[in-house]
Amino acid sequence: MSLQTTTSPATLTKPRAPELIRGLNAWHATSIVAGTIIGSGIFLVPAEMMQAVGSAGLVYLAWIVGGLLSFFGALTYAELGSVRPYAGGEYVYVRDAYGPLPAFLYGWTWFLIAKPASIASVTSGLVRVLGTFSAFHFLPQTLFSFHITSSRMLVITYGHLVAIAANVFITGLNYIGIRKAGAFQLAFTVLKVVMIVGIAVIALTAASGSWSNFGTSFPGAIGGVSGFMAALVAALWAYDGWNDLNMVSEEIQRPEKNIPLALVLGVGVVAVLYMGLNAGIQYALPAATIAHAAVPAAAASEAALGHLGIVLVSIGMMISMLATLNGTVMSGGRVPFAVARDGYFFKALGKVHPRFHTPALALVIQGAVAVLLIVVGGAFRELFSLAIFAEWLFYMVAASTIFVFRKREPDVARPYRTAGYPFVPALFIGTAFVLLCYTFASNLWDSIGGVAVILLGVPVYLWFARQRKTRT
Repeated sequence: MSLQTTTSPATLTKPRAPELIRGLNAWHATSIVAGTIIGSGIFLVPAEMMQAVGSAGLVYLAWIVGGLLSFFGALTYAELGSVRPYAGGEYVYVRDAYGPLPAFLYGWTWFLIAKPASIASVTSGLVRVLGTFSAFHFLPQTLFSFHITSSRMLVITYGHLVAIAANVFITGLNYIGIRKAGAFQLAFTVLKVVMIVGIAVIALTAASGSWSNFGTSFPGAIGGVSGFMAALVAALWAYDGWNDLNMVSEEIQRPEKNIPLALVLGVGVVAVLYMGLNAGIQYALPAATIAHAAVPAAAASEAALGHLGIVLVSIGMMISMLATLNGTVMSGGRVPFAVARDGYFFKALGKVHPRFHTPALALVIQGAVAVLLIVVGGAFRELFSLAIFAEWLFYMVAASTIFVFRKREPDVARPYRTAGYPFVPALFIGTAFVLLCYTFASNLWDSIGGVAVILLGVPVYLWFARQRKTRT
């Protein structure tokens, strides 16, 4: 008798590849928005804004306009994210609306410059704040150095090691799971909100403060339209980061509800905090003092509490930077992952870790590029300047996709519809265009460099597109 063997269906089924998991709830999502936006900017830019416009009233007007424009952008992205809740955010919107080439150029720019330079900037800023404490006086000291060429030397300081350690720690946290990274983000965002409220209250109790300070002015301000535009750009820089949530859309629970909720609530909370802290600074200090202060928030706190006020602001800045760093690393890793998953980048970057369910290799490579920028020192600032033009360009392009989808897909279910459509997204896009022109004109060579970086991605895309066609 011969034995006939049968193969069960299970043995014929190919195991499913690991996928991202929806591990972020509404609180996590809101903390990603608020926690990523609030970095060091709110502590620093009041001086730059006062130097630009010269009066408390115009500084407040710039904050209000910047907040409204950011809110309009968030409302637009809320609809896009609720309809297309996939990793990569803006990459997905540009891909589906305009095709793979412009989408790749977006991903290329973010992966090569924007996100690693942001990480390098935040970690280097963290080191500078640590250096204000006497216990860390050794951070600027040279650990070792060597010649790159006969005329150029690469110097590694203890501060570089601290910046790299912060980058490695946050990258590692995101590597081992979105839930752990989300919990960290929520905890540190709550801490930074408490710190900012505390600093604002302290500044408003300064014995030397006066409501009459709101009527003072700084005579050396730029003034006029140019001055207001400079102040508005500074305010928008402080508000920047609300779009990062959409990059992790694929890992948010009930995205059709939680993405709009988190964007609206997150930007709203930040706007209130910014107004409150700026009120404290204006109450504690006259306009001329604000314009000349290195860290206006610290100067305002010092007026109320002496040296302890400076310490509190420094601690607040460090907490704020860690949450910003976590949100930046988390969102940045999803962009090259999404591009690679579509077959237009190295295949390994599109893999999900089988145990941690994260885009592990994409996070590691992003962290490695950031380490390189940290080590080369000031060079990353030049790269970051190149990216500013590209960022506003892609904000404008990504927001414009809402009109494409409304026309092309009129019957698609939209759990959230942008309030004030079409005026709200149109106003955001128009403003982005104006700021794009202003940025290009005021930073001509950096903007030209930004365009060059974007265009360098074209031959790279063509090579990957050819490889993808061969495979399929």
